[in-house]
Amino acid sequence: MVTVHTGRTADAIDAALLSALAMDPDSTNLAVAERTGLARNTVRTRLARYAREGTLRSFERRIDPAFLGYPLRAYVVTRVTQRKLAAIGEALAEIPEVLEVHGLTGVTDLLIHVVGRDTDDLYRIAGRILSIDGVKRTSTGLVMQEFLGYRIAQLIDTSDRAT
Repeated sequence: MVTVHTGRTADAIDAALLSALAMDPDSTNLAVAERTGLARNTVRTRLARYAREGTLRSFERRIDPAFLGYPLRAYVVTRVTQRKLAAIGEALAEIPEVLEVHGLTGVTDLLIHVVGRDTDDLYRIAGRILSIDGVKRTSTGLVMQEFLGYRIAQLIDTSDRAT
């Protein structure tokens, strides 16, 4: 399960620190302190807080699945029996090619991001998802092109934050 937001929001120090990390995520604490003008202890303390709170996501988000032999990406839109959601979530976690699962409102229940080695592999994965007890219907959409990848740096605005 993903860590739930603590309710705390970024202040000016957080914004400066996160901006520096967004530009160079491999920076040392000293380099971040120098770039931001913050004390090294402040940088270290904030980074430790981010780790405790789950503010910074895992390194896994930075790894391209294609490099690991999974060049095809798809989204499986899924309708499920609501009372079986927990068991379905556990079953999906057992499928290595499932990268993430989002619960949705509206016309569908789950949005499942999967990767595959080729189209036959994606067909197998979609079939495995459909065979999970409580999954009623799936529709798979192959990612043909990425127009805009995951991004967040544009949301960090140091001018709007109080210190």
